[in-house]
Amino acid sequence: MMGPETTMTPRTTDMKLSSEVRKLQETSKDLFPCGSRSWEWEYFDGRCYYFSVEKATWHMARSQCQAKNSDLVVIHHDAEQNFLQYQARNMLFWIGLHDLKEEGYWTWVDATDYRTGFMKWNRGEPNDSQGKEDCAMISETGRWNDMPCTSSAMYVCEKPLPS
Repeated sequence: MMGPETTMTPRTTDMKLSSEVRKLQETSKDLFPCGSRSWEWEYFDGRCYYFSVEKATWHMARSQCQAKNSDLVVIHHDAEQNFLQYQARNMLFWIGLHDLKEEGYWTWVDATDYRTGFMKWNRGEPNDSQGKEDCAMISETGRWNDMPCTSSAMYVCEKPLPS
């Protein structure tokens, strides 16, 4: 004697499939917090970071970040600085800090207060060498250096987690 057969209706199958898709989406958010189609973005402390492999001037770097719905990185604390320094691996990367509008008045691209905020300059920097250094970068030492904005370097973009 055979037991009752279990049949799955199309509706039951759709509900089960929908439930599995939701679970997969949640798992995907854990594995890829910056978005499953954003493999080139690194996650750290609730933000997403893009480390370019191409070099650009500061202005071009900022444009490239904005084209990615982000901006040049704004560094808020030592933990973020350490993350960026580690990822930079002794190479030069533009950050979102400049004194283009007024010499000596440093400004973050998102208007974070520079004077009361986090700073990590190399010793003797910023020095505006030859009166031409208005943009900041993470130097080979991992600390910041001011350089001419027309210099070429890689860059770091930053954006919030996708909603």
